Amino acid sequence: MVASPQRDEEELTGGGVNHVVRIGATVRRPTGRWTPAVHALLDHLAAVGFTGAPASHGFDSEGREILDFLPGQVSDHPLPDYARSDGTLRAVGVLLRDYHDATVGFAAPADADWYFSPQSPAEVICHGDIAPYNCVFRDGHPVAFIDFDTVHPGPRIWDVAYAAYRFVPLADPRREDGIPPVEEQARRLRLFADAYRLGDTDREALIDTASARLDHLIGHMQDQADAGNEAFAAHLARGDDLLYRADAEHIARHRAVFQTALTA
Repeated sequence: MVASPQRDEEELTGGGVNHVVRIGATVRRPTGRWTPAVHALLDHLAAVGFTGAPASHGFDSEGREILDFLPGQVSDHPLPDYARSDGTLRAVGVLLRDYHDATVGFAAPADADWYFSPQSPAEVICHGDIAPYNCVFRDGHPVAFIDFDTVHPGPRIWDVAYAAYRFVPLADPRREDGIPPVEEQARRLRLFADAYRLGDTDREALIDTASARLDHLIGHMQDQADAGNEAFAAHLARGDDLLYRADAEHIARHRAVFQTALTA
């Protein structure tokens, strides 16, 4: 399906990588080799009744993908109070579990290509970037995820650990005002794991997986910058990789505290 171009484009900001615009009730975004697989997944989610994702509507005459515009607020730093609440943390855990469960029956196209390489075991289709900036809030409540470019097959914990890093957050309190102390992070981590109904095996793996996710993110940023991606080069220039390294060291330094909170 190809739609005609329209005027009155409203640029949507916040992502920092793609140029995204709104036209009426739709969003128009650049495409990539992964887009057919993403649209197949979004069609599946709509078919099974999962409402926490935009529907896809093909492409416009400029080659951009057409997705539903999901009304609400998308939060980024500094996060509003509602995005940092225990209620939001629990709701994101529930929404992520519902999303993962909705992907279990998805039959990917035989020629599916993915932004990120699949991870083993391929239990679900991971979103790949669950974070406040990819979460739509309405009346202070998280209702949907957006930006499905990075979806790929993988284990549940691959997504859960990264979402915990972003929403708890599992960040070094010394690097920024407003980051909760370690004991509060541990409490919130348990709250999130319980809301997702995380199993015992995954609770044992969460902390190491969070560190692995940050290593993966840093490597991806460097690879993209080396390939000439100006957005990722800008991220490195402002020192984002150093912040992620500091957070990875923080997670490793307090591993025992976090592990006890998850499994006690």
